[in-house]
Amino acid sequence: MIAKYMGKNGGILAAFALVTTGLIALTFNGTEERIRAAQEKQLLSVLNDLVPESAHSNELHLDCISVADQSLLGNAAPKRIFRARDGENNVAAVIEASAPDGYSGAIKLVVAADINGNSLGARVVEHKETPGLGDKVDIRVDDWILSFNDVPFSGPEDKRWQVKKDGGQFDQFTGATITPRAVVNAVKNALVFFNENQTMIFDTPSNCESAGRSQNLGGELRDE
Repeated sequence: MIAKYMGKNGGILAAFALVTTGLIALTFNGTEERIRAAQEKQLLSVLNDLVPESAHSNELHLDCISVADQSLLGNAAPKRIFRARDGENNVAAVIEASAPDGYSGAIKLVVAADINGNSLGARVVEHKETPGLGDKVDIRVDDWILSFNDVPFSGPEDKRWQVKKDGGQFDQFTGATITPRAVVNAVKNALVFFNENQTMIFDTPSNCESAGRSQNLGGELRDE
């Protein structure tokens, strides 16, 4: 009798667990799609900030290729590059990149380069940096990221492309040097990638999996 009762209860619990798991999965899938849509909307806004619509005649978010370069773009995951063109002339590119060495984990960003290989600007699109410290890389918190606007770049050995603490031209944050150092290095590496692969970037036919859909796109106080 006891065994029968336990078996019945076990069946009820198992059924309840299956229903709960299903509901959680459905909720997660719905939430995931909404998150992706929000990220994509943010990315489109960022693209227009970095390369104004007046500077190109093509649909920037549709002229897109997918590439992978762990050494220069932060990890092995595919990254998108959006090409800006004015008629038949190449104008600029916006490159997805990652700074793997942020203080609280990887920092996702996009970097815009003009046709001469200089920086047009950059934006952090996702991070987990410490509020009040490392989160100053986020333009919604601080304008530090604007220091990459219209900055010349002369190659991998350009010593200006470091934080001031390391002898470069970019400010670090009081009590938090790791985060800006990681972002400066990621922007620099993205520019190196662009300069080394410009022909491939502009000549490769658009091949992004889905135009307009993102792939995805703490710490303590201390002076690092």
